[in-house]
This record gives sequence, structure tokens and C-alpha cells, in this order.
Amino acid sequence: MKRAKRIQGLSRSGTARVMERAAELRRAGIDLIDLTAGDPDFPTPEHIKDAAQRAIAENFTHYTAAAGIPELREAVAANYRREYGTDVEADEVLITCGAKQALFSLALALLEEGDEVILPAPFWPTYPALAELTGAQVRVLATHAEERFRVHPPQVERLLSPRTKVIVLNFPCNPTGALIDPDHLETIIHTALARDIYVISDESYEKIVFDRRPISAALFREENVIVVGSFSKNYAMTGWRVGYVIGNRRLIRDLVAIQSHLVTHPCSISQQAAVAAITGEQREVNRMVDEYRRRRDLLVEGLNRIVGVRCHLPEGAFYAFADFSPFLAGDSVSLAERLLDAGVAVVPGAVFGSDGFLRISFCHRQEKVEQGITRIAQTLSSWESDCDR
Repeated sequence: MKRAKRIQGLSRSGTARVMERAAELRRAGIDLIDLTAGDPDFPTPEHIKDAAQRAIAENFTHYTAAAGIPELREAVAANYRREYGTDVEADEVLITCGAKQALFSLALALLEEGDEVILPAPFWPTYPALAELTGAQVRVLATHAEERFRVHPPQVERLLSPRTKVIVLNFPCNPTGALIDPDHLETIIHTALARDIYVISDESYEKIVFDRRPISAALFREENVIVVGSFSKNYAMTGWRVGYVIGNRRLIRDLVAIQSHLVTHPCSISQQAAVAAITGEQREVNRMVDEYRRRRDLLVEGLNRIVGVRCHLPEGAFYAFADFSPFLAGDSVSLAERLLDAGVAVVPGAVFGSDGFLRISFCHRQEKVEQGITRIAQTLSSWESDCDR
């Protein structure tokens, strides 16, 4: 039987495959240091869980509005007014089942066969899948470690064509932790607006920023700006599946129509928990970010002590994207497999469109990070010895 063309070349998420392989090894009793997942090891803060329990006790367990409950839409809008001084209103917000569902709905609403999407690399592997499912084509914009993987406006402008429909930006970036300069962001947005091109700004790690204040494309509220956010990383709520889209009212109405058929609405209980997260005390978020900073510094320092490895200091998120290209001729998949055999799991850079690198998560306890560094160093030292024989 024939399948639809859109699915025939689509592969499963590369990060999910690596995480599942690591889980299989752990279940088999293998001593494994798993530094693959972008899943905080902190529990969801108590006041958020309390709000969910109240929702259950009060029988808030039935259908809600397709666009999300009004309290949460207003809370998201108020947060952006407070944090960024922008003029977002509740009817410009859609609540979704996580950022990933938000992005898929946007792809359905915006992209058609033959459209082009500009995508900076390294990139989260779901982005090209979105284009592939809609028949759009990806034009990759290469960024570089020596420039801290930053995106520059002239790079974007050189890739624009009459078929360009969307520019995707992601900051703090998964997998690099890179941010974007606010003036560069503004230039890209205005260049895109002049050519009737949308800018999707995925800000799922918005609050996990180490050495400066968070920024958002919502600062530049043009008709073509779309912000995607999530509660998953910022509030250690990965399993609750709550995200959002901020955009112009016409786009939000289109997305509500898609969502009403796709998922009906996000989980009612999770939405009440998200209200508590964004309106409540933020001390737990700050505490988590402080701990991520300590782990980041430990990991990057340890990696840079390994001869042949180079790693920049990520500005946000909780990943180090380290250059291992001198090893195994830059074949990141083979290197990741060798490290897995040695008891440490990481994600090969090829998954993110940048072979020769490895993504190493530091959203794990300090002792796991330290053990991971030790095993990586020992494996590379052993490999070099083998090569010298």
C-alpha cells in the first residue's frame, strides 16, 4: 500500500533515538552516564503542582476553549508586557500542547510546497521536518563556533529569494546555547517585513540565560513576528506539555482553527498549572538557572582540558556544543557510538546539521557531569593510543 509522499522520507527525531537507546542500555543494567536529554533534573516547583491538584479537586477536568483558558492567555500576555514592555494582548496568544505542536501548527498555517525556509545551523532537528512535511525547502544558514554561533543579518539577506516564506530563529539555541544580538534581530525582522516574510522566533529556553537579561522578538512587534514559547524548560514542566504562540490576531485565529481539529485544546489541568508558573514566585526559576550556570562552567572547563576538544561557553539553555572534529575525522555519529560503548551517552552533532560536534547536556547533577567528562577524556585518550600503535 502506498504512503503519502510527505512521510516517505521522514525519519524519527534523532535526539529521541539517542535518548531511547540510552534508556534501553540503562534498563539492561549498563552503567551509563546519560548526558543526552534536555529534561531538567529538578522537580516541577511545588506551587505549580499544588495548582494542578486544586484543578483536579475542583473538577477542572472538562473541555476548555480551543485557544486555551482566558486566564492563561492573559497571563502570558501580561508577562510579555511586564518583562519586555511590549503591547501583547490576550487575543494575540494561543496556548498549545508544547512548543513542538505550536511549530507544527504554524507550518500548516504558513508553508506550502515550493516555499523556502531559512534555517540557521546548528538547528533543532524538528525544524527541517516541519518543512519536509509541508513540501517546503530548507535553505541552511551556517553559523560558526568561533563567532559563538551567532546569526548576522547579511548572512540572512544573502539567502533570501522570491520563494522565502519563513525565517526561523532560535535563542537561546538548542543545541549551541547561542543568543542573538538585539540590533541584529531587529534588522532581520525589518528586512523580512519589507519582503513579506515571517520570522518565527522559538524562545523555548527564554529564561535560561546566564550572563545577560533575556531578550525576545516580542520587543519588535511587527506584523510578521511570531514568538513561540514553552513552560517545559523554564519551569521544569517537560511532561506537562504546555506552550504558546504570540502573533497577529489573524494568524492566531487561523491557528485556533487548526488546533480545534488537531488536539481540541491543551490539557485543562496543565493549563491551570501553567497559570501558577507564570504568575507565581520566580525564585525557583532563578535557583535552577544559577545551578545550570555552575554546571555549565564545570562542563566547559573540563571539556577544554581535553587535548583536541574545543568548546565555547554557551550563553543560555543547558547544552554544550563541543567541537570533537579532530577525532574519527569529524564523524560525530561514530564518536558518539564509541562513547556509548564506554558508558557515556551524548548526541552527535550530525543530528543538528553540524558533524564533528557533540551536544552534551548539563541539566544533570554535578557528579554526573563530572563522571561524564572523565569517561569522555579516558575514551579519547584510549582511542589516540590505539591510533599510535
